[in-house]
Amino acid sequence: MTMTYAQPIPRRYNRSRLTVPSLWRQVIRGDERPAAPEPDRSAVVQLDIYDGVLAAFERRDEVAEVLAGSADRATAVRRLREQLGLGQLQASTLVDLPLTTECRDRIAQRAAELRAAMNR
Repeated sequence: MTMTYAQPIPRRYNRSRLTVPSLWRQVIRGDERPAAPEPDRSAVVQLDIYDGVLAAFERRDEVAEVLAGSADRATAVRRLREQLGLGQLQASTLVDLPLTTECRDRIAQRAAELRAAMNR
């Protein structure tokens, strides 16, 4: 009997780099508890994600059409990047978001907090 073993995933493709930051999940859920620090995510990257998502909220109808017309998550991300000019992180985050006004307000508030912190 021959056994086949899975090859280890190279370090550059570890799962933590492909997931949404916990701070982002905190903003979406509205959790008041502090998020665990994530050293690989800078405020600039988070602000870039927030800005792209806020811009997409202004084109909510187009986003809804793309999401409704996509067969799977990868297709939706690719089409959002092509049609709205979003980055990979922005598009993948947008796929996971509820397109509600409450969610948009939380994101806008967090983006304002980050900008204020960066300008100090």
